[in-house]
Amino acid sequence: MNVADNFIAGKRVQSKSNDGHSVWNPATGEEIGRTPFSTATEVESAIAAAVKAGEDWGTSSLATRQQILFSIRQKLVDHTEELAQLITMENGKTIEDARMELRRGLEAIEFSCGIPHLLKGEHSSTVATGIDVHSILQPIGVVACITPFNFPVMVPLWMLANAIACGNTAVLKPSDKTPSSSVRMVELLFEAGLPAGVLNLVQGDKSAVDILLSHPDIAAVSFIGSTPVAKSVYETAAKNGKRVQALGGAKNHLVVLPDADMDAAASAAVASSFGAAGERCMAVSVLVAVGDAADKLIPKVAELAKGLNVGDGATGGRDLGPLVTGDHRDRVASYLDSGVEEGATIVLDGREDDLYRGPGFFLRPSIMDNVKPGMKAYKDEIFGPVLSVIRVENLGDALEMVNENPYGNGAVVFTESGANAREFQLKCNAGMVGVNVPIPTPVGWFSFGGWKSSLFGDLHMYGPDGVRFFTRQKVVTSRWFQKTEGTDKVFPFHMGVTA
Repeated sequence: MNVADNFIAGKRVQSKSNDGHSVWNPATGEEIGRTPFSTATEVESAIAAAVKAGEDWGTSSLATRQQILFSIRQKLVDHTEELAQLITMENGKTIEDARMELRRGLEAIEFSCGIPHLLKGEHSSTVATGIDVHSILQPIGVVACITPFNFPVMVPLWMLANAIACGNTAVLKPSDKTPSSSVRMVELLFEAGLPAGVLNLVQGDKSAVDILLSHPDIAAVSFIGSTPVAKSVYETAAKNGKRVQALGGAKNHLVVLPDADMDAAASAAVASSFGAAGERCMAVSVLVAVGDAADKLIPKVAELAKGLNVGDGATGGRDLGPLVTGDHRDRVASYLDSGVEEGATIVLDGREDDLYRGPGFFLRPSIMDNVKPGMKAYKDEIFGPVLSVIRVENLGDALEMVNENPYGNGAVVFTESGANAREFQLKCNAGMVGVNVPIPTPVGWFSFGGWKSSLFGDLHMYGPDGVRFFTRQKVVTSRWFQKTEGTDKVFPFHMGVTA
């Protein structure tokens, strides 16, 4: 049985802890490994290694960092298949999804390869006689990156690419459910030339996280997880004087207007709702059918969902695999019961299949119609392959529903009307909006993040906001005196007075 390692000061290190968490193959239900819960001493050793490495890394040339990032990108490309297999083995997503996960992570690396340009400051010459002002961006220090189970390679790369490129050092705490791909990824970064200690990895549970959130040598915390945990991480870390970006949960809506291309909308709903078994924060979990769109749309969505190929994600050609654990699968399935109890109608029940009865943690795509905003299935982030359908009269009603929801990660509209699309994108209270696309996740040179209870902090992840998050700005005002006789070196009294 594999026991996940820590990675401290450039070396794999086995934890001495006797506490830990089982790791499962979701497709077979087999216990395949164990994640140790690192001791406080081990977590502190990782932080100390990052502090020491930062003395040199933070002042290294931008050209040096850039060349290492180019090497990292190539190393990850060369090992795509190995990493994808590790992701699928522990997460359950299809091998095709795992490859795409790495592809999206590579976008963050590719963006960070432009770090000599991204760290350019500003300059104003002769703001007063003989005085110039310029700004510089400097690393913030040691950063903690706390990542979820559903994207064990992509999300760490989203955080680490800019963090490392900007001259910071890092401690990564991956999910205890999917540790192996994160460990191998870190090892590959060192094989590509990253200096020892610049990146460290510690396995663990809440006790490890608590140390990271309170340790005086941690300057910033980047987190993705559920909203209750994100809020707690933000409050705790901010209270301890750290910069924080804590991305939480979502309840993403796909609004379909009566003039939409119904085939395209149905295909988008199925891809977004059921891809990766619904275990992604950008998945659409609410289909908002406007006017008479529902009667045209729902049969198409159900027919497409029935035809999806569900099974072991390691076998090529699957459309979706199992959920990550048996407990999570059972929790997701329970929303079908609560939905019926509260008045919803089941259109497609993913439990009516031998796959659901084991041995893996499978649930086929499920659809509930006539869901109402007050129902548990609507209020909660289900995080699985269950799609709720809500019927409304017009675009205004749809926007009101999206905007009243406490989450604000993403929202999508399908329509052939440019005017309606424009109204939706301007009035929708979500951080990421799509028009006639299934998932509005930005490409790597923009930034990723939601509004409302989907984000705690003011800067989004990766892209330009990632550079801002992982740097501090310093403004330098300078004056140089000419060495000539009689130069007046007495400053007027008003110099520097701002209030």
